[in-house]
Formats: sequence, structure tokens, C-alpha cells
Amino acid sequence: MNFDAGSLAILWPALVAGLLVTATHVPLGNQVLERGIVFIDLAIAQVAGLGVIFADALGWEPAGAAVQVAALSAALACALLLTWTERRWPEVQEAIIGVIFVLASSAAVLLLAKNPHGGEHLKDLLVGQILWVNSAQLLPVALIYGVLLALWFHLGARLGRIGFYAIFACSVTVSVQLVGLYLVFVTLVVPALATWYSRRHRLSKGYLIGGLGYALGLISSLAADLPSGPMIVCAIIALGLLVFALP
Repeated sequence: MNFDAGSLAILWPALVAGLLVTATHVPLGNQVLERGIVFIDLAIAQVAGLGVIFADALGWEPAGAAVQVAALSAALACALLLTWTERRWPEVQEAIIGVIFVLASSAAVLLLAKNPHGGEHLKDLLVGQILWVNSAQLLPVALIYGVLLALWFHLGARLGRIGFYAIFACSVTVSVQLVGLYLVFVTLVVPALATWYSRRHRLSKGYLIGGLGYALGLISSLAADLPSGPMIVCAIIALGLLVFALP
């Protein structure tokens, strides 16, 4: 595929979206790995997606404010629940997260069972449609991420357990609708995992893995005419393995 003006017009909003997700999710991913709750993003993202699917089943406008409120409300409710379970039963928190993910996934399938476009909706939730991101979406997302990052880097540990879960829920709610659940997971976990034994410049290395992974994945998907989401996942994991293998 030739990279003409049309290709670049599609590519640059998708790349900016990927860089915005990377900016927020790399530091949160480091914290997720430190806490030993790796699958929290899958659970909260799936619950947020369930909120979107439920709103769609009620006939609400897909891009309307009501759907965003439904998604965020579901994610924050899940975050509050996980805050409580972590305090009450910390030794089985990861198992609880897994159960919530399976329950939300099953509920989503049931809600979509009689929808003629249910399979497509489910695919969009998981894989995302990053190439369909347009420039009008980027500014509000950047503002939201900017506020979340400012809170995270300014307050950090002082946010406490509930503050961490709330920031995480807000971030994941936005991201899963922007790039899909798989890219949310890989952006959170792979950079943190790749730099686990190399703590020097850990954040910078994580940003490099995520940002370069999105760029290489998008370019490769356009060149080979293959789905962008899976290509980006493969690119980020390949870069993560490379960084992990370096001394």
C-alpha cells in the first residue's frame, strides 16, 4: 500500500490516539504490576463496555453523553467494588477480578445475543477500530488524560486505594472505547512487564515501547492491509521482548 495523503490522513489521528493511551497507561500499568492485579484492566474495561452495550440496548445514541455516563458509572461502580474487596480479601483479589471479568463478558454476550450486529459490536469492544479515530475525538480525550495524569503524578500514593481505582476506571473507560480492550491491556501490561527487572529509566522505556509499538503496528497494518489492532498488539509485544532481553 502506498502511503499517500489519504493514508496519512487516516494514520495520524490513530497514532495520536495510541500515544495518548500510552501516556496514561504506562505509569498506571507499572502500578498495576506492583500491586499484583494484572487483570484489573480487563475487568474494568469489560464492565465499562457492558455499560455501553446496555445503553445501546436501551436505544441511546451511541456517541451521546448518556452512553458515556453509563460506561463511566459502570466502571466506577466496579472500581468501588474492587476497592472494597481488596481491603476485605486481598489474598484473593486477582481471582475476584477474574470472576468479574467473566461475569461482565457473559452479560455482554447475553445482551448482544438477539442483536443482528452483536458480533460486530463485540469485536469492536475487544479489538477496537483505531483507524476510525478522527481528529475531533482527540482533544476531549487529551484533556481527560491530562487531568488524570496531573492527578496521578502530583498526588501519587496520597490518592490511596480508592483514588487509584477511580483514576484507573476513568482512564480505561475512555481508552476501551477509543482503541479496544486488547490494546488497553497490552499497553498497560507489556511495558511494565518488559521493564520489571530494569528499573532505571523505567517510565521512559515503557513510553518508548508503547509509542513505537503503536507507530510500527499502524504502519505495518497499512502496508500489509491487515487489521490494525492485532498488528499493534504484536508490535508492542515484540518491542517488549526486545527491551526485556537487553541488559
